[in-house]
Amino acid sequence: MDWLMGRTKRKDKDAGGAISSGESKLYLEESFTKETIHHHIPNLDLPYSLEELVALPYGFAQEEWLAWHTISFFEQLNTLIGVVSHSCTASTCPAMTAPGNVSYSWVDDKGKKSKCSAPQYIDYITTYINKNVNDHSIFPTKHGEEFPPNFLSIVQKIHRYMFHALAHIYYAHYHQVVLLKLHGHLNTFFAHFMLFNWTFKLIDEKETDIMIDLVRALKAIPQENKENQANS
Repeated sequence: MDWLMGRTKRKDKDAGGAISSGESKLYLEESFTKETIHHHIPNLDLPYSLEELVALPYGFAQEEWLAWHTISFFEQLNTLIGVVSHSCTASTCPAMTAPGNVSYSWVDDKGKKSKCSAPQYIDYITTYINKNVNDHSIFPTKHGEEFPPNFLSIVQKIHRYMFHALAHIYYAHYHQVVLLKLHGHLNTFFAHFMLFNWTFKLIDEKETDIMIDLVRALKAIPQENKENQANS
């Protein structure tokens, strides 16, 4: 599909496929932030909030809740990555960029940091996540199996990587998502993902600050955090 057309085509020609100087945040325009998917309770025509969706159910182990959501979020993220994959190339996205002039570097198992293109970075993180969520010693699949002591730290790292991918999609490829009329899906997923991370404190707030304007626009902040921000 030739999505490079009109104003978007001109932007891409100048910016190499990504939004550049001036950092025009298309995703913050009200006509786009109001686009989300309405959630409904199965078999009942009653809307429910994202806060209810992320809340730990009574009698449910937190590790299991984190594991289930992590796998679900990763599956949804993979779909979004597939949507932008043919416009996110080494030539259009030579760096893993995000709002606020952020550029992520990859750090390997030995602690060596290296700059790489966005598609290479995304390949690294999806490989890492795939390896871990499919390791039954980390994400057990049988009832009664225990989660490892480092389970939370692994989940936190996975969610941090997923946030990087989402930040890049919003920064560099949101115009493509809009042209495909998938921004409602992206907004709903991002709001759900961020509210879950706020609730269980998985990603450092200093890391997510670059997207706080969108988080607020989508109202993806737990009530206690809203009250704290109002009092600060």
